[in-house]
Parts: sequence; C-alpha cells; structure tokens
Amino acid sequence: MSKALGQSQSFIGIDLGTSTGFARCDKARRAIFTSQTWDLKPTRFDSPAMRYVKFKTRLREQLALGATLVFYEKVMRHMGTAAAHAYGAFLFSLHETCDDYAVPYLGLTVQEIKMFATGKGNAKKDAMMAAALKWGFKPSSEDEADAIAILKCGMETKI
Repeated sequence: MSKALGQSQSFIGIDLGTSTGFARCDKARRAIFTSQTWDLKPTRFDSPAMRYVKFKTRLREQLALGATLVFYEKVMRHMGTAAAHAYGAFLFSLHETCDDYAVPYLGLTVQEIKMFATGKGNAKKDAMMAAALKWGFKPSSEDEADAIAILKCGMETKI
C-alpha cells in the first residue's frame, strides 16, 4: 500500500488480546501521543471470531495513518489453551495485516518489556501501571500500560 502525502510516520506498540492495549508515537519527535485499550470482546450477537475482525479493522485504521514499525509483546508461555489459541489468532492477524501494508513488526519478550519498565523481569500488573504513571501517562488499564511499555522499550532498545 502506498503512503499518502502528509501522513505522519509513527511507531506503534500493541499488547495483543481480547482487551488490546495500543500506543502510538510520532517517529520524528519520539513522543507518545495516543494510547488506549481496544475492547474486542464479541457481543452476544457476534460470532466468536468477531474479536479478530474487530482487531484487524482497528489495526488497519492505524496503519493507514502511516506507520514505520509495529512492536508487540511476544508471549512464549500461556496460562491455558484458550489463551494460547486466542494469542495465536491475534498474532496471525497482526502479521498478515502488517504484511498487507508493508509495515515491519518486531516482537519483544514479556521479560524484556518488564525488565525495561520496572527493573524486574517478572513484575506484576500494578508495577507496570506504576511505570506508566512514572513516565507521565495515565493508562486506563493494565493493557494500555503494557502497550506504552512495549512502545517505549522498542523505541529505546531496538532502534
């Protein structure tokens, strides 16, 4: 897909899941200017696969605005089979959509992100929220805090 004139180039951080954390920053200023949580739960009228359709739609909207690189949380171990299946489907959708837009993506391990944000590779959710607050953000959820940490970690350690 070609980039339209005037589109800003940005870095994106994504915490994959049914409650997806999202953060975006301007490439030139390297300042995070938006972060949020995408609620992708299907309604009672939706098929179970609708969460992935919603995710792909949201991601396409963001990539169409211009993106240079997408960072995501690379999860190697899951608490259950359903979580592993859902993560795999979200990861497939992320890879497929980024490939459609010719936007590269890079996975960061959970331990790498937590170590960057808190100094501990096994930090709890409240520590990740505290890190985001320390950086001057007010995330509405742990997923949003994780997305901010993923984006900051990627920008400061990978590029």
